[in-house]
Amino acid sequence: MSGQQQTDGGFANPVIPGFHPDPSICRVGDDYYLVNSSFEYFPGIPVFHSRDLVNWRQIGNALDRPSQLPLPHTMPSSAGIYAPTLRHHDGRFWLIVTNVGSTGNVLFTATDPAGPWSDPLPLPGVPGIDPDLAWDEDGTCWCTVAGISQFRLDPVTGENLSEPERTWSGAPGAQAPEAPHLYRIGEYWYLLIAEGGTERGHCVSIARGTSPTGPFEPCPANPILTHRSMHHPIQNTGHADLVQAPDGSWCLVLLAVRPGGGTPGWHVLGRETFLVPVTWEDGWPVVGELELEMPAPGWPLTPVPAVPARDDFDEAELHPQWISVRERRAELCTTKERSGWLTLRAAGASLDEPDVVFTGRRQQHLSCEARTLVDASAGRGGLAVRLDEQHHYEIEAGDGEVKVFARIGSLRTEVAARPLPAGPVVLGVDIAKQQPREARSGPDLVSFGIEEPDGTFTVLGSLEGRYLSTEVTGGFTGRVIGMYAASGTVHFDWFDYRAAQAS
Repeated sequence: MSGQQQTDGGFANPVIPGFHPDPSICRVGDDYYLVNSSFEYFPGIPVFHSRDLVNWRQIGNALDRPSQLPLPHTMPSSAGIYAPTLRHHDGRFWLIVTNVGSTGNVLFTATDPAGPWSDPLPLPGVPGIDPDLAWDEDGTCWCTVAGISQFRLDPVTGENLSEPERTWSGAPGAQAPEAPHLYRIGEYWYLLIAEGGTERGHCVSIARGTSPTGPFEPCPANPILTHRSMHHPIQNTGHADLVQAPDGSWCLVLLAVRPGGGTPGWHVLGRETFLVPVTWEDGWPVVGELELEMPAPGWPLTPVPAVPARDDFDEAELHPQWISVRERRAELCTTKERSGWLTLRAAGASLDEPDVVFTGRRQQHLSCEARTLVDASAGRGGLAVRLDEQHHYEIEAGDGEVKVFARIGSLRTEVAARPLPAGPVVLGVDIAKQQPREARSGPDLVSFGIEEPDGTFTVLGSLEGRYLSTEVTGGFTGRVIGMYAASGTVHFDWFDYRAAQAS
């Protein structure tokens, strides 16, 4: 989950592919740190590091202890961790975020962004979602939330020091003014927001004033970035954060999606993190062209090692790319029970239930393949592609059979079955991006099968991918591919994920 495919001296967008929405970034010296929303998954808030804004390496998850991230089993999918803001001030990192459906707005601190991070500081006086932090010259901390309203906050005690007051909220009548970020740049304070909703109408707008409280003058060119009503492979552009690049120029990180298939288009990877250059004219930011293939920036690129395609589960702790649904109890998910294997224990759960025993990684390529070696001699389990409890496909081994299932809304059906070979078996999924052949073509084809002893892959069942897309399921997440236990105890010797074809 790192590195970049660089092309002709340029780079590819998204810079952090897959389900990595709501990016927030801060610069400390020559280092950049970035965080994303994680919703119902544990551990929460992936933390990335870069030296060039293009090549990113995940260095941890900010919320990796149950005391930091209570996610009740009654919480619906796409609740949980929304829109963190990451800032560095007075020698510390500050992370403010909303845990929707649980603790509300909370604040964390750390001296090292790789962790450990503190336990949450409750913020009972902070309303709404999408909280932002900014400090002025005299040390006053300003908190701005979706809506858009603003107040003074004591970040040490969590106490509000003033009543929230409405500020500039974008274009008159525009829906969902949210994702505020407040900055002092030169002689002005800038208030950057998203509006239009996080669907096709999403956009980025900005205003400025001489005080952190305004009054704010909107940019005459608002929205400064949007792809609404455009025939463009990148859509839903918004929820941005400004940062100064290594050469002193400026950039935006933002979320966007890559819809596939015919009309209306389906995005399956979730909202991803993109990078676009910014110039300044008359004191206003001017956003450059946002494309999948970007020209070389004005500073050197420094690639980082990619995460190996295969995880052999030889370490005592899982790599930070692995995420589970709402919790990860050591007695149900461990690499310590059977050396070199990941052990999952079902405790009666299934993929249709909120307490499913599932561990996966984000799908990051439009075409990809995954394989895992499964020992289901003491249970049933396998390999799944998940969006939420009501939308997932899987291939399952156990009880003498291998079966392919599809869950789409209220319908769960068995797609295919065959006898289970003796001993551990390699289960796999191939996901192939589809080129639209007519107006309603789906985005991709999801094929499940078994890898035979001679290495050939026998497909048992293929399913259309649109039913595991946000346009069908709703919500704010993206696909996660991983392993699960449906009953008993299931062991996994390794897991291999890699891009296939153009992705």
